[in-house]
Amino acid sequence: MSESSLAELLRSRGLRLTAQRQLVLRAVMELGHATPEQVHTAVREVAAGVNITTIYRTLELLERLGLVTHTHLSHGSPTYHAAGEDQHVHLVCRECGAIDEIEPELLRPLADQLAAQRGFRVDIGHVALFGVCGQCEDGEGK
Repeated sequence: MSESSLAELLRSRGLRLTAQRQLVLRAVMELGHATPEQVHTAVREVAAGVNITTIYRTLELLERLGLVTHTHLSHGSPTYHAAGEDQHVHLVCRECGAIDEIEPELLRPLADQLAAQRGFRVDIGHVALFGVCGQCEDGEGK
């Protein structure tokens, strides 16, 4: 998203474009998948005075604006990525921590079955499956 588009979106919501908001959004987009702590580290390389509370508040705002989304890939902090990306299911290796992605259509039959039988709608963009990757399974990981 360009700075002018971000500025227009913020103005339409009665907000202003700040350097911190620009830096946080840019960090999420450049990092791909990042925790607030990782975003904080990236932002501090450019603006040392930005604290972690500002990062969390900015990520919450950017998510409310539909610019980023999050998922939980571990027991720790949520992981954020740009909302403009295609939805995907995360595969998280419990051994080495690697994160891979698969097309959500692989889960579509399960999602459809849950909707039909339970009236439950799966938010595929927030799905993370945990297991062991092929490299760790073969003893090549870590």
